[in-house]
Amino acid sequence: FFSPGFQVAPETKAVMKWLRSIPFVLSASLHGGELVVTYPYDYSRHPMEEKMFSPTPDEKMFKMLAKAYADAHPVISDRSEVRCGGNFVKRGGIINGAEWYSFTGGMADFNYLHTNCFEVTVEVGCEKFPLEEELFTIWHENRDALLNYMEMVHRGIKGIVSDKFGNPIKNARISVRGIQHDITTGN
Repeated sequence: FFSPGFQVAPETKAVMKWLRSIPFVLSASLHGGELVVTYPYDYSRHPMEEKMFSPTPDEKMFKMLAKAYADAHPVISDRSEVRCGGNFVKRGGIINGAEWYSFTGGMADFNYLHTNCFEVTVEVGCEKFPLEEELFTIWHENRDALLNYMEMVHRGIKGIVSDKFGNPIKNARISVRGIQHDITTGN
């Protein structure tokens, strides 16, 4: 997952351990500097290629999750070309991360590959470092989109995997035909 010789910071190791210990299913990483929602993979399948579409086996689900956020965001969903240069207007405000730019060690890729958690990255505004007086507006632009995204946790299959006596089975592998990405049951 990380490049050879890459040093993992103690706080990163702690978050990785935490993510493996709790069965999260959905998360979002909030960034600044653009208005777009990206989804895995963020690291290109061909490391020497920049801006190369690199879908996961769950491409359709990730696009749906990203659209749920983007469509509920008043500025990301605005079709005008005025915002942040309008780079993502024609794409509906979403893009595969590696197609935008490829990088290794991203949280969304880690979550997808090593936990049951599906994560998107939300670029919440054009300013990389917004001023304090801009934060209230940014919050209001993102509040309903965050709520809409969180409601997506109710999509998909839910249930309890149990043995013949009704006892839950921990770490049971669940496969979906046609999707080459298994998940496991929680505690």
